[in-house]
Amino acid sequence: MKRAMPCLVVALALVAVQCASGERALATAAAGEAAFATVYRVLQHPRCVNCHPQDRLPRQGDDGRPHGQFVTGGESGKGVLTMKCSTCHGDRNAVDAHAPPGAPNWHLPAASMPLVFEGRSAAQLAVQLADRAQNGGRSTTQLLEHVTHDPLVLWGWSPGLGRTPVSVPHPEFVAAMQTWLAAGCPVPR
Repeated sequence: MKRAMPCLVVALALVAVQCASGERALATAAAGEAAFATVYRVLQHPRCVNCHPQDRLPRQGDDGRPHGQFVTGGESGKGVLTMKCSTCHGDRNAVDAHAPPGAPNWHLPAASMPLVFEGRSAAQLAVQLADRAQNGGRSTTQLLEHVTHDPLVLWGWSPGLGRTPVSVPHPEFVAAMQTWLAAGCPVPR
């Protein structure tokens, strides 16, 4: 009995550790899912959805109306022939409320990696973002870097006169993305 007691204590300790780590994993997944609700809210904002449409035709305005001049992203996501995005969209916003907005490297995702936000459920978007084959080949570190520092992403919070910026503050969005990524990219139920 005396020999069995230390084994029993060790076994109980191991079970307690497993239970605690299981509870932590559940809590982390729950925190990740909750954080993704914020990420999803941002990615469904017109500043994001307008450039991540289902049909590769960019939208404009808060109402998501079709882009004027029958613009398309083309294969590269940067426009076609003489209708390149950079023809009208410069490196910064124009000062007039009705002039084209701008940010460095203005473009849609390439046709080979459409990264659609429009019409996606939270679960569909979470799966897409977590999958390197669907997210532009980005690792979790690169995804976080992209949403934290890419000037075109940042434009959503400073879209110029007459345009509604993303409603969730950028630092809150980045923190939510970081929490979701750190939790292992759980898919919302």
